[in-house]
Amino acid sequence: MCGIVGYIGNNAVAEELINGLKNLEYRGYDSAGIALNDNENIDIFKAKGKLCNLCDVLEQHKKQLLSSTRGIGHIRWATHGSPTVENAHPHRSNDGKLVLVHNGIIENYKELKEELIKQGYHFVSETDTEVATHLVDREYHLAQSLEQGVARAVRLLKGAFAFCIMHQDEPDKIVAVRKNAPLIIGLGDHENFIASDVPAIIGKVQKIIYLDDGEMALVTQNQVTVKDFDGHILNKNPEVVNFSPEAISKRGYKHFMLKEINEQSDIVRNLLSERISSVDSPLNLQGINWNEILKKTKVEIIACGTSLHAAMVAKYLLESLVKVSVNVEAASEYIYRDTITGADTLTIGISQSGETADTITAVKQAKAKGAHILTLTNRVDSSIVRYSDNIIPLNAGIEVSVAATKSYTAQLISLYLFAIAWAEHQTGSNLKKLKELKQQLLELPAKMDEVLSKADALKEQALRLAQYKSFVYMARGVNLPTAMEGALKLKEISYINATGYAAGELKHGPIALLDENMPVLAILIPGGVTYDKMLSNCEEAKARHAKMIAVTSSLDEHLVTIFDEIIRIPEIDEALSPILANIPLQLLAYFIADALGREVDQPRNLAKSVTVE
Repeated sequence: MCGIVGYIGNNAVAEELINGLKNLEYRGYDSAGIALNDNENIDIFKAKGKLCNLCDVLEQHKKQLLSSTRGIGHIRWATHGSPTVENAHPHRSNDGKLVLVHNGIIENYKELKEELIKQGYHFVSETDTEVATHLVDREYHLAQSLEQGVARAVRLLKGAFAFCIMHQDEPDKIVAVRKNAPLIIGLGDHENFIASDVPAIIGKVQKIIYLDDGEMALVTQNQVTVKDFDGHILNKNPEVVNFSPEAISKRGYKHFMLKEINEQSDIVRNLLSERISSVDSPLNLQGINWNEILKKTKVEIIACGTSLHAAMVAKYLLESLVKVSVNVEAASEYIYRDTITGADTLTIGISQSGETADTITAVKQAKAKGAHILTLTNRVDSSIVRYSDNIIPLNAGIEVSVAATKSYTAQLISLYLFAIAWAEHQTGSNLKKLKELKQQLLELPAKMDEVLSKADALKEQALRLAQYKSFVYMARGVNLPTAMEGALKLKEISYINATGYAAGELKHGPIALLDENMPVLAILIPGGVTYDKMLSNCEEAKARHAKMIAVTSSLDEHLVTIFDEIIRIPEIDEALSPILANIPLQLLAYFIADALGREVDQPRNLAKSVTVE
C-alpha cells in the first residue's frame, strides 16, 4: 500500500529518496515525507498530497539538503487518520532524536497508546505508526542501543509492519524490520538502499536481499547484517535484480495503463510459448504436483478485486473441463467464516502482488486446515509464495498503473492453461476439445492485436459515452465476470458508477434503473447457450429507452436495430471469449477517464498493493 525508501551512502539523500518514492507512486498514496540525517541533526519534511508538493517544500531548503547522505522516506495511504501533514510519515520521538516510517497496521496500537500516554508520551497524530515510534523510543532509552530497542519493541507489537528507523545518536545506521509486510535491501557500492518494492531501486543496484518475516537488518554504508528478533545473525543470500529501468518507463504512451493494455498480446505470446510446445502434446506446467491435485474432490479459489473476477472465470473452466466442484469467495469474507476446508481441498490463491493481506491470511487459514495450496502471482519473491505448495508465475512484468490490466489477462491465461492441463491428466477427458482450445489459445495473440488496432474507434465511442453518470454492464455465463471487471475498471479510473449484472437478473430489480440516461453495455458471444437469451435481455433494456452498447463477435445485421454502439471483436470460442472481450472494456474505461481528465494511473483512494485488511 504505502511506499518506503531508505538510503545510506555518499550521495545527496533527498534526491535519492524522492527518485525512489516516484517509482513507488503507482502503489497509491495521499501524503509524503522524508527524514534526513546529517550526523548532527535529523530534519523532517512532509506534505499532504502528491510528491510534487513535497518537492515544493524541499525547494525552500536547498542548502540544508546537500549535507545529508542518509535518510528515510515514505508515501502514505491513509488508514488511521485522514491525509494531513501531521499524520504523514516520518514520525518523530518526543525528544526529536528518533524517526520512523511504517507500512502496515499495528493492531494493538490503542492499548499501547494508552500505556504510553500514562508514561508521559505526547502524541501529535492520529496514526498507529506514532505509537510504534514512541514504543521504540521507550525501549531504546531502556536498552541504550537502537538495535536492542527495536528488537524489544517489535516483540510488543501485533499486526503487520515494515519499519525503517534512524536515531540521531547512532547516525551511521538505519534499522529495517519486517513482519507481514514486504521490505528489501538493495546492495550498492559504498551505499545501500532499503525499499518496500523493487521499482524504488531499479537501476541503482544489481543485487538485493529479501527480508523474511521476523527479520531485522542493520544497514550501514558498507555493510548489511540481518538478524532474527532474538538477535541471531542470519545468512541471507543476495539475489540478482531481474528488472530493468525500462520496466517502469511509459515508452511514449500517455499513461502506464495504456502501455500495459498494449503489452497484453506479447505477454500472452510469451506465456503460451512456454507452456504449449504442440497442440498434440500435453501442456508443460512445471512445478505442479499433479499427484496431489488429482486427489482433490473440491476446489476453492480465494482472491480480491480484479483477481476475484479471474477466479470467477476459472470456476466456469474447471467445472466445465475438469468436472470438479469449485467455490469462489472474496478473501475478505473467507477469513471470517468457518470454512469447510480440509485435506480433500485444493485452495487457489490469486494475488498480482503476492502481498494482498486478505488473500495471504485466507491462504494461511486454508493451509492450517490441511488444504493443498496453489498460488498465482506476478511476484515469485512475494509473501504469499511462502505458504504455497505450488506456484504458477504470471510473468506479466511490473505493472505500474493501479488499475490491473495486463496482470488480469496473465491470470486468465494461466488459469485456462491450468484447467486444460488438469483435464489432460484425467482419464475420459474430451481430448479433441482440449486440442481445439489449445489451438485457439495460440491464435489469441493475433486477435488481441486486432482489437488493440481499433483503439482510435473505441476512443471516439468513449468520447460519446463520457457524458453519462452511471452504467450497467451485463452478460451471462463465462462472461459475467467480464462484465463485472469492465464495470470495475470504469469505476476505478473514471469515478463513474458502473455495476456488472447477470443479464437474467435484470428484470429482478436493476431494470428499474433503466432510462435514456442509463447506458447498458452487453457482452454477446454467438454460439453460446445463452446468446438468444442475451438478445432478449437486451430487447428488454432497449424497451426502457436505455442507450445500448454491444461487445460482440456477431455480424448479425439485426443487432443495429437494438444497439446504438457496437464494439466488434474477432470470432472466438465462447469459453475463451473473456480474454478478448475484456480488452475493449479496458480501453473504453481508459479513454473515458482520460477524456474526463482523471488521474488514470493513480486514481483517488486506491492503492496498487493492498497490504492491510
